Amino acid sequence: MTREKLFSLILALWLIPAVWAQENENNTELKEFTLNDLEELLMAHHPVVKQALLLSEAAKAQVAQARGNFDPALKATFNNKYFGNTDYYNHWNSELKVPVWLAGADLKVAYDRNIGRYTNPETTTSTAGLSGVGISIPLGQGLIIDNRRSTLKQAQAMLNYAEAEQVKQINSIWFEAVHDYWDWYFAFRQYELLVEGVQLAETRFRAISMQTVLGDAPPIDSVEAAITVQERQIELAKYIVELKNSRLALSNHLWNENQQPVELPDHAIPSDVDTTGLKPDPTILHDLLNLAQDQHPELLKLESKSEQLYIEERFRKELLKPKLNVSGTLISNRRNFNETIPHHYDFNWSNYKLGVDFAFPLFLRTERGKLKEVKLKQEQLQYDQLVIGRNISNDITTKYNDLTAYSDQLELQVLSITNQQVLLNGEQQKFGLGESTLFIINSRESKLIEMKIKRENLIANFNKALAELYYKAGTRLLGE
Repeated sequence: MTREKLFSLILALWLIPAVWAQENENNTELKEFTLNDLEELLMAHHPVVKQALLLSEAAKAQVAQARGNFDPALKATFNNKYFGNTDYYNHWNSELKVPVWLAGADLKVAYDRNIGRYTNPETTTSTAGLSGVGISIPLGQGLIIDNRRSTLKQAQAMLNYAEAEQVKQINSIWFEAVHDYWDWYFAFRQYELLVEGVQLAETRFRAISMQTVLGDAPPIDSVEAAITVQERQIELAKYIVELKNSRLALSNHLWNENQQPVELPDHAIPSDVDTTGLKPDPTILHDLLNLAQDQHPELLKLESKSEQLYIEERFRKELLKPKLNVSGTLISNRRNFNETIPHHYDFNWSNYKLGVDFAFPLFLRTERGKLKEVKLKQEQLQYDQLVIGRNISNDITTKYNDLTAYSDQLELQVLSITNQQVLLNGEQQKFGLGESTLFIINSRESKLIEMKIKRENLIANFNKALAELYYKAGTRLLGE
C-alpha cells in the first residue's frame, strides 16, 4: 500500500466518529421508561383494556334484565259500547301484580267494574265495582325454582364468568406489552454495547494510525484496525434498525386519554437491571400454584359455567313435576266513594274466588331430554376442569423451570464476562510489550462484546419468563 493511499484511508476513517457522535447527540436528555410507566399508561388508556371493562357492565345489564321479571306490573283495560240509546257494556279491569321471590308466587290487587245490558252475568259487578286481594301459588312445578328465578340466578353466575373473562383479557394484553418491553430492552442494550464497541475500535484505529504515520507500526495494522471499525459499524446499523422496530412494537400499547395512539419517544430508555437480583424466589412456585387453583380466570369461568348448569339442572328437574297452581282472591264491593281507603272496603272470608290449575305431560319426553342434555354438559365440563387445571399447573411448573435455568445461565455468563475481561486486559498488556497482535486483541474484544450481548439477552429472557410465569398463573407481574 502506498503512503498516499494509507493517508487517504486514515483520513476517511478519522471522520467516521462524527456520524455516531451526531446519533448520540439526539439522546442528550434521556429519560427512563419503566414497567410502572408502561402499566400506568396501558391500564388507563388502552382500548382493549377499556373494552374488557365493558364485559362486566354487559353482564350486569343482563342481571338487571333478569330482575325485571320480578318487577311489579300494573295493567288496566277499558271497553265501552253504546248504540241506539242502549248501553251495551262498560268494562273497566285493572290489576297490580307483585311477584314474590321466595315461593314463585304472585300477589294481586285488582279492581273490576263491568256493567251494561249485554255484560256477561258471570263478570257483572255493581256500579261501585268489585275489588279483590289475592295470591297465586305454584304447589307443584315452580315451587322450588321457576323460569324467572332460574334466569336471574344464571345471569348472576354469568356475571362471575364475565369478570373472569375481563381479567383474562387484561392479563393477556399486559403480558404482550411486557414481552415487547423486554424485547425493546434487549434491542437497546445491544445498541449501547455496539456503540461502545465502535468507539473502542475507532480509538484503537486512531492510535495505530498515528503510530503508522510515525513509522512505529506497520501499515497492515492500520488496515486491520480499519476493517474492525467497518465491521462493527455494519453490525451497529443492523442493531439500530432492530431498536427502532422494537420501539414501534412497544408503541402499539401506548395510547393517550383521547384514545389516540402515541409513540415511544426516542429519548426514552429502559430501566437498568441488577443481575444479582435475578434469582427466582423458592416459594413462588407453590404460591402461584395455589393462586392459580383459586383465582385463575379460566378455572373461574369453568366454575361459573358449572354453577349455571347446576341451576339449569334444578330447573329441568322441577319441570318433571306436575303443574299445580292454586289461586285465591278475597273480593269486596266498594261501599262509598267518599270514604278513604281501607274503610270503604269490607274484605272477609265469605266473599272469595278460588282456582286450581293442573297439568302433567304423560311421557315427559321433552323435559327428560332437556335434563339429559344438561347432565351431559356437566360431565363434559368436569373433564374440561380436570384437563385445563392440569395444563395450568404444568405450564406454571414449566415456566418456573425456565426461570431457574435462565438464572443459572445468567450467573455463569456474568462469571464468563469477568474472565474474558481479564483475558482482554492481559492481551492488551502483551500487545504493548510487542508480544501479541492486533488481531488477537480485536478477537478478544469482539468476543467480550458478544458475551455482554448474550448476558443482556438472558436478562430479557429471564424477565419475559417471569412475566409468562405470572400470566400462566392467571395474574400479572406488576411493574417495579
